[in-house]
Amino acid sequence: MSTPPPSEIILGRRQLYILPTIGGLLYAAALMVLLLAAVNYSSALAYVLTFLLSALAIVSMLYTHRNLLGLQVSSRPPQPVFAGDPASFQVCLKNNQRSPRLAVNLEHAKSEVGTADLAPGEQACIRFEVPTRRRGFITVPPVVVSTRFPLGLLYAWSRRLQLEQRCLVYPQPAAGDLSPFAANSQGWRDHGRNPEGDDFLGLREFRRGDSPRHVSWKAAAGGRGILSKQFGGGYRSSVWLDWESLIDIDSEQRLRQLCRWVLDCERAGILYGLRLPNKTLEPSTGEDHRHSCLAALALFPAAAHR
Repeated sequence: MSTPPPSEIILGRRQLYILPTIGGLLYAAALMVLLLAAVNYSSALAYVLTFLLSALAIVSMLYTHRNLLGLQVSSRPPQPVFAGDPASFQVCLKNNQRSPRLAVNLEHAKSEVGTADLAPGEQACIRFEVPTRRRGFITVPPVVVSTRFPLGLLYAWSRRLQLEQRCLVYPQPAAGDLSPFAANSQGWRDHGRNPEGDDFLGLREFRRGDSPRHVSWKAAAGGRGILSKQFGGGYRSSVWLDWESLIDIDSEQRLRQLCRWVLDCERAGILYGLRLPNKTLEPSTGEDHRHSCLAALALFPAAAHR
């Protein structure tokens, strides 16, 4: 059984490597020429300059290594995306030391995606995107932390770091040419409550766009969070989005069509439920219900039904 990747990593000595850059190799070659000249001409000033520049390179090696040592690397939970859209990941670098860390680079796929300067106790998050092609989970790709601070003579880098966070990829929505109301000849309509009435139905979580007049300040004062009063009266239709109503198409096309219907129903404010061979979600609406339906479609077993 494999060990799951950690949620955060603190860079230690065994995780760091250091080598001279091309500039550092040229610098070393120049020192050799300077040393040969000092020996050949027995020049004390040339000896002093050679040893001074050599000491500068050695001290630079210490600062380059220390710029990464003890650095904390973590990632933030990414937002779900649809297949075909890029997944956006955030990798955070935190400096827990008393000295600043300057010119710290984050690399992905052998290319630099961002640079951060970190004061003592400061955290910086670097965002980068990864293309998606299929539904399901996509993990944070391996990243490398590197630096050439302070003089660019040496390049220090970490091993490839694999973090824990995963991004959920919804199915790519199908073209919107098939209505969920006309897809099943038997009909899917039942009844649900209409939120436009005057009868008090209860409280629900506050959503963007809710009227401030409907906020339950009493619940907020009681420490229950910001809730909205829900009113109703009369009825509105609801719809079942049913896997079995789609025939003559393969599983992935069914998932894409159901994904389109979920988005269409949510946009229209219609109560909708989802029926899959392995799961049933009762009719509802709202951001949480939308995510639950899309997540069920994203994680539907690929080989369960053909």
